[in-house]
Amino acid sequence: MHARADGQGRPLGFILTGGEASDYNAVHDLLAIPVGKPKLFLADKGYDGDFLREELLIHGIRPVIPPKANRKNPLACDYRAYKDRNRIERMFNRLKQFRRVATRYDKTRKSFSAFLALAAAKIWLPYFVNRA
Repeated sequence: MHARADGQGRPLGFILTGGEASDYNAVHDLLAIPVGKPKLFLADKGYDGDFLREELLIHGIRPVIPPKANRKNPLACDYRAYKDRNRIERMFNRLKQFRRVATRYDKTRKSFSAFLALAAAKIWLPYFVNRA
């Protein structure tokens, strides 16, 4: 499961891939989610790759990805901005409080993604209550 979140750590969309699939495969679909264009791309070391960094820079998105340990020429990473990735991890933890998400109870892709949408709506709901 790959997710796109806003600056407050609220889910904006999900991309489901197989457990054995590389993280790179989901990036194009994550960026294609029809919400505003991100300024930063906060990701873990699994997304570290030269072609991905170049692609993000071409689209005007600054990659904030720490280099893998086996990189011969490690690139600099803005660790101050990378601290905000904590919000994304907290979003995943909030999603995994729903047991169906944490245990992957649903067997089909369609039912799992439907429940992910319900869980995301429940996370967003407090932001809309008493706003009027």
